[in-house]
Amino acid sequence: MEKHLDILIIGAGISGLGMAAHLLKNCPKRQLDIIERRESFGGTWDLFKYPGIRSDSDMSTFGFNFKPWQQSNVLADGASIKGYLSEVVDEYQLKDKIHFQHRLLAANYDSQLKKWIVQIKDAEQQPQTWIANFVIGCTGYYNYDQGFQPDFPNQKAFQGSVIHPQFWPENFDYTDKKVVIIGSGATAITLVPALAKGGAAHVTMLQRSPTYIASIPSIDFVYDKMRKILPEEMAYKFTRERNIRTQRAIYLLAQKQPKLLRKFLLKLIKMQLKDQVDMKHFTPSYNPWDQRLCVVPDGDLFEMLRSGHASVETDQIEQFTETGIQLKSGQHLDADIIVSATGLEIQILGGVQATLDRIPLDTSKHMLYQGIMLSDVPNMAMIIGYVNASWTLKVDIAADYICRLINYMDEHHYDQVTAQGDPTELMDDTVMGSLSSGYIARAVDVMPKQGKHAPWKISNNYLLDRKTLKHARFDDAVLQFEKHTNEDLGQSKKVS
Repeated sequence: MEKHLDILIIGAGISGLGMAAHLLKNCPKRQLDIIERRESFGGTWDLFKYPGIRSDSDMSTFGFNFKPWQQSNVLADGASIKGYLSEVVDEYQLKDKIHFQHRLLAANYDSQLKKWIVQIKDAEQQPQTWIANFVIGCTGYYNYDQGFQPDFPNQKAFQGSVIHPQFWPENFDYTDKKVVIIGSGATAITLVPALAKGGAAHVTMLQRSPTYIASIPSIDFVYDKMRKILPEEMAYKFTRERNIRTQRAIYLLAQKQPKLLRKFLLKLIKMQLKDQVDMKHFTPSYNPWDQRLCVVPDGDLFEMLRSGHASVETDQIEQFTETGIQLKSGQHLDADIIVSATGLEIQILGGVQATLDRIPLDTSKHMLYQGIMLSDVPNMAMIIGYVNASWTLKVDIAADYICRLINYMDEHHYDQVTAQGDPTELMDDTVMGSLSSGYIARAVDVMPKQGKHAPWKISNNYLLDRKTLKHARFDDAVLQFEKHTNEDLGQSKKVS
């Protein structure tokens, strides 16, 4: 089967749904289709089912700018986020535009046709060829088929269950079980209180090194009060802008005065622990925001540690045993269940090997123009969110920019746009920045790279990007536009 379409969005997660909504609002003359390999929309929020799953960003900035998050909880659970996305799907009538259980197999840009030739396997496992004018990658940057799983010594000896949070078994019973969670990132610190409150006999968080963890209120009381005296939209915009600027201020403080912020964060943690847990487990060796700062609502993690229902160990694994984990310090952690919250496996474009005129595209050797368009790759954009703020903030401004670009092309009757790269700009840092987190370090051979200067340099600064992208011109020296020639049109007729 061969199908011709206009704009193809790959992925029906937060990025894909947000992109589609912006296109429907701002590019009404354009047609769009979304392919989604899963049976439902939502991406991360449809895949992950582990206990306690929640956002790690405040919902006023995590929600789209076109759809206020109208609840006062600062962090939302996975089901609430999926419900929010369901409202977006209904309000913009996206269900009919999403092709579920459609897996992208290959994507080749034909420079003569000025179109993407996309190979897909549909819900009936039948191959299809789709021909698209423009492709937008909205797949995020991790592998849905597998998480990052270290090869633990003697792992097969363990007689209990070993689980990766990405594949949490449905209705898994951990009642009265001793659970060891390996990891100290956002997933681990979410699981510890959830499992402890959910009936586990005891939960131990085993970490190689500590992470900065900040406790934030679960309810935004200021927003709650504003909603009673101001119109909903105004209250939301005020709260959203306040939180954006607060996040940015904390990040800048980490860059300019890391010792001051470190002292402040550690003091807050010490207040939460109340001398009942050794501070060595929460005193990182690195500066704040060298890795992503984690947050917990109402100090739930610290509460469980103080209660004795959970504990934390900072050590290295010697090997697995039949009954748990032997640590290099000589201590043994008894366990019925081991949860490997060890992070994500990184990939780009859903793991598909894209090609340009059948020549393989190595995304790690390209840059992102304005943080959106892959250098030297025609008619393609991709959305990669922030590492230091809500993912959705980037979705909104990137989608708005893409819509303006498409309208500009329509106005001038252009069929192709390419961001012409400059090899002298290429740097070693990826577009995810210089954070030292493991998943970012593992992305070096996959993710596009930074450039030395704008428009190739990634700022990870929403306030700056919002202004830059809103006023960005398209008639610069980087963007190269082309129109179909008569010969191209003749070739296109032969294909169709």
